[in-house]
Amino acid sequence: MITTIQIHQTTKKQLEKLKDSKNESYEKVIITLLNGVQEQKRKNKELLIEGYKEMAKDSLEINEEWSSTDLDWD
Repeated sequence: MITTIQIHQTTKKQLEKLKDSKNESYEKVIITLLNGVQEQKRKNKELLIEGYKEMAKDSLEINEEWSSTDLDWD
């Protein structure tokens, strides 16, 4: 189903600049943008997971270092 959307003239001009050719549709440009956003979200999620794993590893190392000091306090 094809529908009509309303966008500002400035938005249309920006979409026009992103076209690879004059014949490329605005829909293709928008789909390309959406795919890029989805890919970036996936990459960000992977980076966050990796960062949290590193932080957890660091926390465990710090815990192990300090666990020996607990024995000295008794």
